[in-house]
Amino acid sequence: MFIHLIVQISGSSQERLEHLQKMIRPFILRRLKKEVLKDLPDKIEKNMMARMEQERKELYQAHAQRLALTLQNQTEEEFADSRFQVLSELTRLRQLCCDPALVYDNYEVGSAKLDLCIELIQSAVEAGHKILLFSQFTSMIEILTARLQKENIRYFVLQGSTKKEQRARMVEEFNRDDTSVFCISLKAGGTGLNLTGADIVIHYDPWWNVAVENQATDRAHRIGQKNVVTVYKLITKGTIEEKIIKLQQMKKELAEEVLSGDEIKTASFQRDELLELLEERF
Repeated sequence: MFIHLIVQISGSSQERLEHLQKMIRPFILRRLKKEVLKDLPDKIEKNMMARMEQERKELYQAHAQRLALTLQNQTEEEFADSRFQVLSELTRLRQLCCDPALVYDNYEVGSAKLDLCIELIQSAVEAGHKILLFSQFTSMIEILTARLQKENIRYFVLQGSTKKEQRARMVEEFNRDDTSVFCISLKAGGTGLNLTGADIVIHYDPWWNVAVENQATDRAHRIGQKNVVTVYKLITKGTIEEKIIKLQQMKKELAEEVLSGDEIKTASFQRDELLELLEERF
C-alpha cells in the first residue's frame, strides 16, 4: 500500500517542518542505494553548457517575452484558467532549447546543443564507451538518430510504441554487441530496463522532476555494472533549462529536509515563479 503525502511548507517555518518530520517518520523507511548496494561503482554527474546561436537566441527571447507579457497582464482568474496554455508555451520554450526544428518546420540553422551532444558521443565512442541517450521529445530523438546515422554511429531506439518483444531483444543485443548508443524516450524507458552495457548516460533535456531522470540513469547504474557511470546533463545557458536545474536542486533539498528522501513528485507554479523562469541571463 502506498501513501502519497503532498505538503506545502513555508521556508521560514522551522516548527512546522519539525512537526511534519515527527508525523511521517513512523511511516517512512529510507535506504539509499549506496547503503544497499555497497559494491556498486560510483556515479559522476556533470552539467554541460551550450550557448545559443544569435538567431536561436532571438527566437527564444521572442517566445519568452511574449509569455511573460501575457502573464503580467492576466488577472488571477485568467491565470488560473490558462494553465494548459502556459504549460504548452513552456514546452515550446524547452523545445527551442533543444533544437528550433522541433517548433519550426524546415529550420536548418542548426543547434549548438545538438552539436555538443554529437561531439560528446563521438569522443565517448572513440574511447570505447557505450551510451544511453535520453530525451523527452520523440521528435528530438528522430533528429539525434539522423545525426548519428550521418556520423556512422550504430544505435538502437526505444520509444513508447516499441513492442515488448522488440524492446527485450534490443536490450539483450545492446549489452553484448558493438552498438554504441541507445536512444530512449525518457517516459518509455525510465524503468524496467537493464542496460549495464553502457557506462555513460546523457540527458539531452532536463525534466522538472529529478527523480524521473535518476530512474532513467539507473538503467545503467544498477546491479551488474562494473564501471563508473558518468552522467551528462546538457543545458542551454541562460534559458528555462538552467532554471529547471535550480528548481530540481531546491526541491531535492526540501525533500531531504522533510522526508530525508528522494524527490517531491508534484509541483505547481505561481505566476511570480513562472515569470522568474522566463528571466534570461545569457
